[in-house]
Amino acid sequence: LIGAWCFVDHYGPDRVADTGGMVVAPHPHTGLQTVSWLFTGEIQHRDSAGTAAVVRPGEVNLMTAGRGISHSEVSLPATTELHGVQLWVALPDATRDGDPGFAHHAPDLLRREGLAARVFLGSLLGETSPVATHTPLLGAELLLDPGARVRLDVDPTFEHGVLVDTGAVTTGGTGLTAADLGYLAPGRTALD
Repeated sequence: LIGAWCFVDHYGPDRVADTGGMVVAPHPHTGLQTVSWLFTGEIQHRDSAGTAAVVRPGEVNLMTAGRGISHSEVSLPATTELHGVQLWVALPDATRDGDPGFAHHAPDLLRREGLAARVFLGSLLGETSPVATHTPLLGAELLLDPGARVRLDVDPTFEHGVLVDTGAVTTGGTGLTAADLGYLAPGRTALD
């Protein structure tokens, strides 16, 4: 666990012609939220609550399982490369057995010196996502210019995780490279 984040599946980049893409048959979830974020490709989401939605790069799909939901995920035919992440959030006891639901959001691209960012959950860089979570969370894609030094003010009560997709970064004095997941304990007021 990093806060309420309880699982991460970082996949790709996969050439769909070689792998067959994503074909995840209907399956159930309870007591959690799934957060789907893509870098390349498109995925069709369908669930037992009647939602049919496509997630594209730079957009978030958040499915709340609550007392129970079944969903499928299939990459669309035009997808030639599939690359993304699915994160799970453990629901707190108070809402774990609540109603299932779904939210989709396409956050604005924020630009700062050396940085482009999309805040898909929570608040960062003066931007707050409208997507509701049941626990205070932060989810953002950060795109750093080569050699950039960036300092981000963060909530000191949060644990933070940094998943590196490509390249290398140093945060909290720890070097991370592609596919590394770094952990930063509560008490930090900024990430460097």
